Amino acid sequence: MLLTDSFLDYLLYERNYSEGTVKYYRSDILELQDFGKEMLGDLTPSDIDAELVREWIASLMDRGCASSTINRKLSSIRAYYKFLLRRGEVAVDPLRKITGPKKKKPLPVFLREGEMDKLLDDTDFGEGFEGCRNHLIIEMFYATGMRLSELIGLDDKDVDYSASLIKVTGKRNKQRLIPFDEELKFSMQEYVNVRNETIPVRSDAFFVRENGKRLYRSIVAYLVKRNLSKVVTVKKRSPHVLRHTFATAMLNNGADLGSIKELLGHESLATTEVYTHTTFEELKKVYNQAHPRA
Repeated sequence: MLLTDSFLDYLLYERNYSEGTVKYYRSDILELQDFGKEMLGDLTPSDIDAELVREWIASLMDRGCASSTINRKLSSIRAYYKFLLRRGEVAVDPLRKITGPKKKKPLPVFLREGEMDKLLDDTDFGEGFEGCRNHLIIEMFYATGMRLSELIGLDDKDVDYSASLIKVTGKRNKQRLIPFDEELKFSMQEYVNVRNETIPVRSDAFFVRENGKRLYRSIVAYLVKRNLSKVVTVKKRSPHVLRHTFATAMLNNGADLGSIKELLGHESLATTEVYTHTTFEELKKVYNQAHPRA
């Protein structure tokens, strides 16, 4: 456990990973160690070999784990053994010849522009503070493409109205600036006025509950799902769908992939390129519906 703890401290304090991410790494490492212990008894990291890892993968597949989940677990173990190799704690990486199961990437789910117009312009969000706040949350996801964690992490000081910029803190605590237009600026200022009048004592958070404290994930996820249900019937109705909707709308209206990548905070352009496939699939649907010989 000492080696594992050292690795987790390294991720947390040197690599600046979030506590939530570090918990996943810990869970994955302990899961492999427990599997090895069940199969062969007490083991050190050096005792774990490629054959045991393959048996672990097979057991995960037998349990019905998705390919993406298995590959995430393997990624955790790989990072752990790279750390141990650098420290001289092991001589061999048991995963050096291991490949995870191939996964088919589903195309992102998104809403069409007409559906978003109907949601933002024609849907009743209710009166008062909550109605104003919930409408702004949907509008901000669509106008900025920010992640759920970034939205609930916003503080008042992160919004620069004079420069029309929002500073968000993304994965691995990386910060970026997202511009916003006059329409979103008006909505934010309207919300802040209602919020300050309704809740004079509150935290530094931009989005708050009626008790003045910061919103948490489940509240936002619920209100997004509830309101998306008013205009679409797709199974997935999460804040991430609005992030996909933002990216797809930007691409469809002429934005280049590099700009979308920066706005979304993607590290790799390959991650952003999935939206080109999305729009191509949409083009194929339009063609098949409209062309008389299709």
